[in-house]
This record gives sequence, C-alpha cells and structure tokens, in this order.
Amino acid sequence: MARIWTYIFVVPLFALATIACGAFSIAASLFDKSGRVMIGAARVWARMLVKIAGVHVTVEGLEKIDRDGAYVFASNHLSYMDTPVVLSRIPVQFRFMAKKGLFQIPFLGTHLAQAGHIPVPRENPRAAVKTLSLAGEMIRDHRISVLVFPEGGRSVDGTLHEFKEGAAYIAIKAGVPIVPLAVIGTREVLAMHTAVFHPGPVTLRIGDQIPTQGLTMRDRESLTAMLRDRISGMLAR
Repeated sequence: MARIWTYIFVVPLFALATIACGAFSIAASLFDKSGRVMIGAARVWARMLVKIAGVHVTVEGLEKIDRDGAYVFASNHLSYMDTPVVLSRIPVQFRFMAKKGLFQIPFLGTHLAQAGHIPVPRENPRAAVKTLSLAGEMIRDHRISVLVFPEGGRSVDGTLHEFKEGAAYIAIKAGVPIVPLAVIGTREVLAMHTAVFHPGPVTLRIGDQIPTQGLTMRDRESLTAMLRDRISGMLAR
C-alpha cells in the first residue's frame, strides 16, 4: 500500500511542487540578488513536501534562536527528508551545503545555485577546504546561516556516526555559534536506499547554542566532539 501511495500520489506531487517552486525561483533570481525571495520559495517547497509526505513535525526549542541571527546549524542525517523538515520549520535566512550531484537535478539544481546554496566537492579535499572558507566568509559578511550535516552523509543504520570537522571550521571562521539539531523519525518516513514513503511523526529538537568566540582552528577537534556529544544526548532524550 505504501508503495502504491508513493508512486500514484507522493512522487507526482513532489515533481509538480519542485517544478512550480523551481520555476518561480528562477524567475525571482532575475530581480532578487539577495536570495531572500528564493529562500522563501524554497521554504514553501519544503512545507509542501512535508505535507505531501504525510509528515507531522513537532519542533522543540525554537525559542533558542533569533530569527535575525546568524548560525551554523549542525544536524544528524537520516534521510532525504531531513532538509525539507529543517527548512520548513526554522524561520531564519540560511543556505545549506549539499553534494554536487543535487545541483545537476533540473529545476532543483538551478534553484540551489541561484539561491546561493553551496556545492560540496567531496572528491577534492583541497577544493572542499576552500568551500568551507567561502561558507564562513558568506555567514560573516551577509549575516545568514548555514545548515551542515557533520556526518558527511546519511546514516545507513540509523545510528549517529563520527563527525567531520567542517561545521566547526565554518563556525570558527565566521565567528558565529553552532546550533545542534536532532532530527528524529525521518528514517521511518523515507529510509536510505528506498523510494517508498511512510507517513508519520518527526521531531526536530533545537539545542543550546555553542559559542565560538575566542576559538581558533586548533579548537576544531574539541568543538566537533562537543557538538557530537550534544546531538547524541538530544537524540537519546
């Protein structure tokens, strides 16, 4: 039943939502150089995807962030639904870092590029470091936030894997706090290596900000360890 529901209802509506919001975003890029209108379109797209997939999102800790603040949001990663859940529920101006392959998808890729989202060249370590530096400068200069998945990819078994130091690097470079996020339930909605959706509840927990003022790049390892411990504790609650 879930497979039939997915292919008859969810997939066609996902495609329509992506085409409609992508087309609007491309048109908006002609007059909106700040990316704010395009992020607004992306937020509408994310809310549509969450609703179409039958996901009920509960948010905990939204009062811990300032709508006008700049942060590095760092989340565990279980499913392709993680980004729509976060994007649809956290009301700040932010961009996210994503693998380059997503930028090659029609409409979606065009929107990602024109809205200022950041492609991550995983196969080139030197280029990846340059990308982290550019992300830090973007946050510092434009006072926007960035979403990072420190595990570097989705968790196959649902457990929290080791973290890479990219989130810490960006936050220290930008001089902004890291906000830990714990996403719970998206794996049950859309697991890795499957295209079948299962409606259900998802919880998004927002943790206390981790300040980075006064830290240097030598503190990346300890900051990354602290971040992982925070998210692990939030998942265990």
